[in-house]
Amino acid sequence: MDEAVPHLQVRQLTLQNFRNYDDLHLTFPGGVIAIVGSNGQGKTNIVEAIGYLSTLHSHRVASDIPLIRHDHTSAVIAAEVIRGDRALMVDIQLNTGRANQARINKVAVPRTREILGVLTAITFAPEDLAIVRGDPSERRAFLNDIATQQFPRLSGVMADYDRVLKQRNALLKSAGGARRSNLEAVSATLSVWDEQLVEFGTELMCARNELIVNLAPLVASTYAEIAPHSEPLSLSYDDSLSRSEERPVTYDPDAVRKAFFQALDTKRQQELDRGITLVGPHRDELRLTLGRAPVKGYASHGESWSVALALRLGSYDLLARERATPVLILDDVFAELDTRRRRHLAERVADAPQAFITAAVDEDVPVDLVGCWLEVDKAEVTQRDR
Repeated sequence: MDEAVPHLQVRQLTLQNFRNYDDLHLTFPGGVIAIVGSNGQGKTNIVEAIGYLSTLHSHRVASDIPLIRHDHTSAVIAAEVIRGDRALMVDIQLNTGRANQARINKVAVPRTREILGVLTAITFAPEDLAIVRGDPSERRAFLNDIATQQFPRLSGVMADYDRVLKQRNALLKSAGGARRSNLEAVSATLSVWDEQLVEFGTELMCARNELIVNLAPLVASTYAEIAPHSEPLSLSYDDSLSRSEERPVTYDPDAVRKAFFQALDTKRQQELDRGITLVGPHRDELRLTLGRAPVKGYASHGESWSVALALRLGSYDLLARERATPVLILDDVFAELDTRRRRHLAERVADAPQAFITAAVDEDVPVDLVGCWLEVDKAEVTQRDR
């Protein structure tokens, strides 16, 4: 690994009114940290909070409301993050009914997304099977998470794109009966939104394509190590623009913009009829293929786990190569894996500057790797010997 790339480590973590924790303060060493406890005691809540600081969302639930302790209106996640030889404090307050607030080194930032990049973390959890087996939105979310950790400014591009998309869809829906009799006027108004949709969408699609190009060989090689007797795994970008063209779009920004405008023009009447935007990054797909067969619908349960694991470990390698070695979080997954996958994952954990492993019982943790053991019982966390 490139020595010029810094390692990341969470040295301190504070949770206030987060999930089942009233006021928790923890200090972590480097290396492998095991967090063990029965289901419902709060072990996953600790790593969920760390993951939230890296992505601004939970890997378990879609909204922030379940993260705030019952009968409270706000929760706080705060951490001291070590990046190489530099320490940064980052915290975020999750609020019910108003915008969240974030700070870096106790100085408020205008938008919470500005804390992205302070901490990067890769989480592998049972929920990751949805990336392989779920709807395309799951795979788009996976790409977006990795892309914003690699290039935090893309979070703003995604927010701008979503804002324009909602406005454009609202206009399409409101066109109503006038859309055929007054198509010229409606199209003129739509063209204003088209310009912005193409501007932000082109940047997002080019970033996703670049990500997939760089990620694909890392994921493929990891998968080959985990499942040596399986068909090779490949990743590709199945974009909605290429589906509207006779040939695939070339991912030069100028070519993408041209194809985007052409696709919008081609789909104009269909969009008016249906009241939604039919092309753009919100309609794209990450295609996962084993040999010639799509992973979804064809891969076995074991193969699906291997693909999910390869996606996460490949992402870890990419971020470690290009930004900083991330914190690795393995949330209750060792019990789900067979011997070969457990062994491979244990080998990867051994090289991580800092890794968190959660498990319900000690037997689900590779004991020889762990330097620090934490036991969680009814939201009480204690350090213990093996």
